[in-house]
Amino acid sequence: MTLDGYFEGPAKGDISWHRHGLEESDFAIDMLQSGNTLLFGRITYGHMASYWPTPDAIKNAPALANGMNEAEKIVFSQTMKKAEWNNTRLIKDNIADEIKKLKQSGKNMTILGSGSILTQLADHGLIDEYQFMVDPVAIGEGNSIFKGVKRRLNLELSATRTFKSGVVLLSYYPMK
Repeated sequence: MTLDGYFEGPAKGDISWHRHGLEESDFAIDMLQSGNTLLFGRITYGHMASYWPTPDAIKNAPALANGMNEAEKIVFSQTMKKAEWNNTRLIKDNIADEIKKLKQSGKNMTILGSGSILTQLADHGLIDEYQFMVDPVAIGEGNSIFKGVKRRLNLELSATRTFKSGVVLLSYYPMK
């Protein structure tokens, strides 16, 4: 996200400001190897599914593409008919109930992008840890990562990591 809290610019899907490098890619590969289930909303899923299985993605970032393509994925959408990307399950209803069931299995889950999914899960108190990669850029307008959150989120900083690109990873736990 940007310094001013946006996960995308004013145009849907605009992440032209995003400037992750090799170090951030290595971090993403490590996260994918941890076996987390990836959670997406319909729009983010569409962006990811249209890129990671392609020959360009496999050529440009083979380890990351492999991790994304092999990872277990869930897309939440009431309008999609089916999800065709490898290892993807479509869930149409009751996002909070589905996440509660998944949490009981002990599986770790990671939301990638998908501000609406983050908002819904935050409002139900279902997020155990927030990790934000903050790019050193302010864009003035766009879609806020917390747009629509209905309840106050009090967070406690648990870790930070600075990448050579100037990107900072901030990790927070919800305060009890």
